[in-house]
Amino acid sequence: MDELKFRRQAYGEPNCQDDDFLAAMQAAPEREAFVNDLKKLDSKLERALKIDVPEDLAAKLLLNQQLHQHQTQRRKSGFTLALVASIAFIAGISFTLLRMAPVDLGQHALAHVYHETNALTVDQNISFQDVNFQLASLGTLGNAKFTQQPGKVYYSTFCDFQGVRSLHLVVQGEHSKVTLFIVPIEERMVLEQAFADNKYKGRGFTTDNAYMLLVGEENADLSYVKKEIQQIFI
Repeated sequence: MDELKFRRQAYGEPNCQDDDFLAAMQAAPEREAFVNDLKKLDSKLERALKIDVPEDLAAKLLLNQQLHQHQTQRRKSGFTLALVASIAFIAGISFTLLRMAPVDLGQHALAHVYHETNALTVDQNISFQDVNFQLASLGTLGNAKFTQQPGKVYYSTFCDFQGVRSLHLVVQGEHSKVTLFIVPIEERMVLEQAFADNKYKGRGFTTDNAYMLLVGEENADLSYVKKEIQQIFI
């Protein structure tokens, strides 16, 4: 067995008992010392991989699999562990950056309207007491509430504004329906007083504890609902 073949075999399986390998190892003291060093490294790796982890973690399955395969797949398993760690790190950083990134409330409101088109077609005829219950359950608006019915409320549900739990309402405007989003105040939010696209117009304003976002097809409806909310939302 030549030197290159011997070293490949030693790296891949230092505990190999093939006659050719053993003969090549015993032919030179430095080869035997080289193999013994690899065996010690194998033992250290095996001890390092024997980590107690909760049974309900998928990582344990991956770890156990690597423990059984590390003798013949040392390089591959090492790469896999590094890849898993890198992905977890990148995912954590990405989530953190996403939570810190500025949120354009106007564009987010328009996207919600297009995403939930059914909200403009239903008629749940919701009372302002039910809306106040939803507002209280947010837990981020203090004692904010409606003091009376803000016109007819067709639709009400919770929604997500880039990780911020908010309230999505559809109310009656002066002539047509208006979508109202009530979003708890956060510093990363960016509020524009007016925004629009090719179909919808929007307005934004602030109360003591919340951003109010109105989206509709007519400015008259937005003005009507804004004035009403400013009078009855405290």
